[in-house]
Amino acid sequence: MAKVIDRKLTGHDDPKRPAPAAVSDVAYDAPGKRQAPLPSMKPFAFLEAVAQAGKPLGILEFSARLNIPQPTAHRIVHMLIDEGLLAREPGTRRYGPGDRLARMGIDLLATSVRLAPRRAILEELSRALGETCNLGVLSGNTLVYLDRVEAAWPFGLRFEPGSRVPLHCTSMGKLFLSHLPAEGRGRILGTAPLYRYTANTIVEISRLEEELERIKASGISTDNQEFLAGVVCVAVPIREPGGKVVAAIAVSAPVARMSLEQGLHHVDLLRDAARRIEGTFWDATALKQARRLRRTRTKAAV
Repeated sequence: MAKVIDRKLTGHDDPKRPAPAAVSDVAYDAPGKRQAPLPSMKPFAFLEAVAQAGKPLGILEFSARLNIPQPTAHRIVHMLIDEGLLAREPGTRRYGPGDRLARMGIDLLATSVRLAPRRAILEELSRALGETCNLGVLSGNTLVYLDRVEAAWPFGLRFEPGSRVPLHCTSMGKLFLSHLPAEGRGRILGTAPLYRYTANTIVEISRLEEELERIKASGISTDNQEFLAGVVCVAVPIREPGGKVVAAIAVSAPVARMSLEQGLHHVDLLRDAARRIEGTFWDATALKQARRLRRTRTKAAV
């Protein structure tokens, strides 16, 4: 079995033919072209390429990005599909993260969050607000909780890290939808009918699009009892230095304890926590420069 797998990884399928020299796996085909990965690292390089591209890739793109022959790229892609690490985009010949890879990424992030200063920031925010605070990321068509600090109140809502909730009716979910390109947003919203969880759930695409434009403009997203009756939430984004929204932070509470208007008064504290969490992901100097650039562009646009 080990030999079969090795042949799949190296693209060397014929056991009677001698394996190519190791140097061929690391040579540059042309000046400036990326060095091909070592045989044992080829599958990882494909997963890394998908993660860095931020979009599904075709066989030709894998081959060009990784300096790997197309037949080898084809074999590795299909091996990774068999393992659930890559998945074919419906109706295309392009490949993105599979369920197993997505779960692995979420698990790694969740572990990192709980062991890092980000957990302490979330706990401090929860104490300051006296309510439950959440940290989440977009994963496929759902929102995934990376971490959650429950308020010290009885009858709290119990969602464990790794729990998945819908996008169209949650504050963090709508925040992610609002920052997706039109094509990606349309694909998610058009996948299946929007389920009405409560009387306040927005299920009409036109109304939801209006809500998402408002959220994108303000940088503040709300859930006014749209997912769970009697519960309100307010969320703000966590951005990478280039401005892309990569995570979100939110406060949630029963409306009997916190009205939506009261929740909106917590936006400054939420944004401060988001900025501090950004500082745990990326270099502080790069973040300051990126924020100055964003402010300059915003003023110029106005």
